[in-house]
Amino acid sequence: MSQTHAKLEKNIGLMAILVAVAVSFGGLAEIVPLMFQAETIKPLPGIKPYPALELAGRDVYVREGCYNCHSQMVRTLRFETERYGHYSLAGESVYDHPFQWGSKRTGPDLARVGLRGYSDDWHRAHLHNPRDVVPESNMPAYPWLAQNKLDGTEVAQHMRALKRIGDPYSDEDIAGAAKAVEGKTELDAVIAYLQALGTHVSQADMQAAEGVE
Repeated sequence: MSQTHAKLEKNIGLMAILVAVAVSFGGLAEIVPLMFQAETIKPLPGIKPYPALELAGRDVYVREGCYNCHSQMVRTLRFETERYGHYSLAGESVYDHPFQWGSKRTGPDLARVGLRGYSDDWHRAHLHNPRDVVPESNMPAYPWLAQNKLDGTEVAQHMRALKRIGDPYSDEDIAGAAKAVEGKTELDAVIAYLQALGTHVSQADMQAAEGVE
C-alpha cells in the first residue's frame, strides 16, 4: 500500500486529476442540497424583483465593481448586527443574479444601507466626490454617472431575460421599463438601488424566517 501511495504522489498528473475529482465531489455534496432547500430559493415576504430603475442601478453597481470594496452580507456576529442590523438571510437575495454577498470590506457593508437615513442628495454628493461628505474616504469618485443616460430598451431586455430564468416580471413591467427610466441618469439609478437595499423585509419577517434558515 505504501509503495502504491508513493507512486501516486510521484505521478503529478494523476495526483492532480484525483484532487480535482475529490474537490468536485465535495463541492457538489455541499452545493446541490442547497438548490432544493426552500430558504435558499423562496423569497422572504416583501422581496420582489427589482423595479426597472433599481435594476438599472444594480447593473451599474456591478459594472463599476462596487462589490470589490462593499459586501452585502451581514454576518451573524454581534458586532456586525449591532452596526448593520439583522444578519442576512438567503431569502433576501433570491432575485440577485449574481448575489452581492462577498467578504471584502474596504468600505462598509451595504446590505441595509437603505435603512440608514441617507438622503438622495447625500448619495449624489458621495458618488460625485466621496470626500465631500466623508473626508477620510478612499473611495473613487464616479462623476460620469451623472452624465450617462439610461437606455430603456436595454433595461427591458434585461428584465425579459430575467423572466426567462424565473423572475416573476409581468409583461406590463417589461413594457413599462422604458418609461420608468426615461430621462434618468445612471446616477439616479444607482441611488434608487442603494436607497432600496434592506428596506423590503420587516424586522418581524426576518425574525420569523430565523426558524427556517
